[in-house]
Amino acid sequence: MITATSKLVRTHGADKVSVPQAMAAAGLTHGGFYRHFASKDDLIAQACSAAFAERLAAMEEPPEGEDTVATRTAFLTGYLSARHRDNPALGCAAAALAVDAARAEPGDPLKEAFAEGIRNLIGGMQRNARRSDGGAADEESVLVELSTMLGALVLSRACAGDDLSDRILTAARDHVLGGHENTPDTKDSSGTDE
Repeated sequence: MITATSKLVRTHGADKVSVPQAMAAAGLTHGGFYRHFASKDDLIAQACSAAFAERLAAMEEPPEGEDTVATRTAFLTGYLSARHRDNPALGCAAAALAVDAARAEPGDPLKEAFAEGIRNLIGGMQRNARRSDGGAADEESVLVELSTMLGALVLSRACAGDDLSDRILTAARDHVLGGHENTPDTKDSSGTDE
C-alpha cells in the first residue's frame, strides 16, 4: 500500500492522490483503509518517508571490492539523467514533493516527513562523499550539491519536451561531477544521449 502510494504521490503530487485511488493501486478495497492508517495525511507522510528510504538505499555502501568513486559517480549521473527525469514514480521524493511540502502547514505530517527525509538524504550524501574521496564532506558542500541536483531535476521536468530540459541536466551533472574522477560519458543507463 505504501509503495503504491509512494509512486502515485511522486507522479501526481500529494493533493492529487485520493484514498480510493491509492487503495486501488495497491489492489485493496477502500473499506480497510482506516485499519491501517489514521488518515490520508498519515498515508501520504508514510509514502513520502518510503520514497526517501528508496533514494537512501541507492547511496548505500558498494559491495566489497567495488570502487566507491565509481559508485558515487554512477549515483550522481543517474540522478541527473533523462531516465530519472522521465520516471518520477520511481524517482526522488525531494524533487517530486518539494512543492507539496512547501505548501503544507507547519505540523502537517507531509511537511514533517519531508524535512526528516531531507535530513536523512543530507546525511547519506555526506557519508557517500566521505567514502568516495576519503575527505570530510562538510554539510555546506552537500547542501549546495543537493540543491543543485534537486533544482536541476525540477527545472528539467518542468521543461520536458524542450531541448532546454536536457541542457539543464547536462550542465548540472557536469557541475556536480567536476572534480570526480572516472566521470562517465553523457549517456544515461538506457544508452541514449542526454
